[in-house]
Amino acid sequence: MQTRPCWIEIRTRALEENYLFLKTLAPPDAELLVILKSDAYGHSLEICARALAVAGVKWIAVTSLEEGIAARALCPHVRVMVIGGVVPGQGPELVKHNLTAVVWEPSQLEDIAAAAGAVGLGPASLPVHVEIDTGMSRQGVSADGLRAVLAHFAPDSPLRLEGIMTHLYAADESNGVATHAQLNRLQHALELVEAEGLYPDWLNVGNSAALLSGTGREIVALAARHGMKPMIRPGLALYGLAPRFEPAKEQPADVVASSSHLQPVLSWKSKVISLRDIEAEDVVGYNGTFVATEPMRLALLTVGYADGLFRNLGNRFSMLVRGQRAPIVGRVSMDHTVIDVTDIPEVATGDEVVIIGTQNEETITAYDHADAAGSIPWEVLTRISSRLERVAI
Repeated sequence: MQTRPCWIEIRTRALEENYLFLKTLAPPDAELLVILKSDAYGHSLEICARALAVAGVKWIAVTSLEEGIAARALCPHVRVMVIGGVVPGQGPELVKHNLTAVVWEPSQLEDIAAAAGAVGLGPASLPVHVEIDTGMSRQGVSADGLRAVLAHFAPDSPLRLEGIMTHLYAADESNGVATHAQLNRLQHALELVEAEGLYPDWLNVGNSAALLSGTGREIVALAARHGMKPMIRPGLALYGLAPRFEPAKEQPADVVASSSHLQPVLSWKSKVISLRDIEAEDVVGYNGTFVATEPMRLALLTVGYADGLFRNLGNRFSMLVRGQRAPIVGRVSMDHTVIDVTDIPEVATGDEVVIIGTQNEETITAYDHADAAGSIPWEVLTRISSRLERVAI
């Protein structure tokens, strides 16, 4: 059956090469926990998990138990971490599928320990990572609540404190002030952990910005002071986009140098399904936000806001057809968008249109979409609808 002509192409070779490049940036004793949450940033967990397993990935991270179960089925021999936390009642499935939970509430630990005990797991046999809130106030245990969490790792408990995790909320700020403060708070938390006689294996800290900018070296040093191994979590860079640092004029030299090695993994494409000629004063799209001032030739595409295209890109963005930029005219509809091809010769029904990606010498990136829509590339990628087929190429 011929499907609706709007789809996503995933370059698995680019994904694998990005991973291997990022490994060269990490210190020799560091491990990469690759972030495949939210369906691999909209790229397809199925395609990306399988490709990265071939590339030698040892650890992957997902948001939820549901994603974890799917990842386990795809990668039976890779460590799978559920970094969004688990809710009460999920312990049995977590244990059944051999997933590693990130926890910060005593109730989470109680649920997981009960599930481990129910299947006869022995002392210290189920690894978990405890997240510390070092200033983001989102998830993670505070310094005041840490001892209550650590009390669940008694000698007879089936739980083992394998790692300590935190999230650097401003690793893309060039001055590094917030990150330095967070690492100081983390240092204090690690001292509390050691005071309780616990010695985790992994210090699970840092994202793409930390890895590309060299902040990873500070994480390595902190881990070494406590006899731990560093674990860094690349996300956006894995998919070929380097985080932008603020202020923009102060991009770290390491980031600028690394960016040229990253390859975009995702392309978003559609096709021209019909063409029409209109006259001056004809209206295009809902509410007449575009009125022609001269005769025009328009092309209709099967892509709209239900596919994840920002509605506010109407009359302010372009797509690529026959290697040239064709402006969007009128509002983006739920399932369709109209582009102006008046000045692009020989456009025909069936021509491929690039929404994100490269055609001839022209490129449109997720950053281009984000800038025009007032968003960020993470949202651009993850909002692409699951109704669009992801194709590995």
